[in-house]
Amino acid sequence: MNIDLLKRLCETPGVPGCEDRVRDLIRGEAEGLFDSIETDPMGSLLCRRDARGDTGGEAPTRVMLLCHMDEIGFLVSHVSEKGFVYVQPVGGFDPRTLFSRRVLVCTDDGDIPGIMNPAGKGLHISSPEERKKVPEISEFYIDTGLGEAAAERVRVGDMVVMDAPFAEMGDKIVSKALDNRIACWLGLEAIRALGDAANSAEIHVAFTCQEEVGLRGAKTAAYRIKPNIGLGIDTTLACDTPGVPEADRTTQQGKGFGLHLRDGSFIADRGLARDVEDLAKEKGIPFQRTMLRAGGQDGAAAQQAAAGAKALGIVVGTRYIHTTCEMIDKTDLTAARDILAAYLAR
Repeated sequence: MNIDLLKRLCETPGVPGCEDRVRDLIRGEAEGLFDSIETDPMGSLLCRRDARGDTGGEAPTRVMLLCHMDEIGFLVSHVSEKGFVYVQPVGGFDPRTLFSRRVLVCTDDGDIPGIMNPAGKGLHISSPEERKKVPEISEFYIDTGLGEAAAERVRVGDMVVMDAPFAEMGDKIVSKALDNRIACWLGLEAIRALGDAANSAEIHVAFTCQEEVGLRGAKTAAYRIKPNIGLGIDTTLACDTPGVPEADRTTQQGKGFGLHLRDGSFIADRGLARDVEDLAKEKGIPFQRTMLRAGGQDGAAAQQAAAGAKALGIVVGTRYIHTTCEMIDKTDLTAARDILAAYLAR
């Protein structure tokens, strides 16, 4: 397993609208794997591998993998005269996870480390009632330690990301931005695993932008490619942890990739789901069926683009999602890569 690539992907900053560093990393890795690589006007990286097998004289089926590059984060909205940095979120956060977090403020002149905290009294001077309050995201600010000089270096619109280490813990991987750099990893490693196989489909791997704020890059990319089949590659919940009812766990880590059938944005094509399930059984690749009550993912954009497409999600169960310590199981990631390579090789 190419752990080094996943580490580099996770540690590279890239919030919605600021994915250029991640895109550059992926482009470097994608060279030689595809027949065509280009960046669209929205900033998504569109990679195509031409059909290599016999299509019987028919136009090849267009299969599109949608792998979003962006991570949840913030954009600077204001810098006070004293140098305190205020932000607006791009992506969904639980404010309870933001206390005393190390961050990077990414400016044109370099990355500046900072600490995120909510305004208000500290532990030793606050009352018990005050300590029960959960602040709104708008109450958080960033202290770079630069004082008034921060106003000269940080500008409105600069990107802010969480600053947390990538770590292996037994069979687990823990990092910020596993949502959705694991999809970027899968988009590259599935094609690498495909090797010289004579794929009969025309394969498009779209590394999309701005998913966390409404599937925006996927919508424009899918409309351009007009796939026949769209596979949304993403994380999903793994709430197989204490305090969560069994019916709400969504996936269980170590049980294989997720065959994603429904969320708030789409309902998967039943025939496509059956095909992938049968293939997984044939190849001995572990999987579990998954659904979410809400949320969305890029497969929905492929399903609804132009004249429409058959769509399905291939997902990896992730504990502590949308935090700095997202956790996946290596065997689930391997299963996702293997099913994608097997499906694309047909």
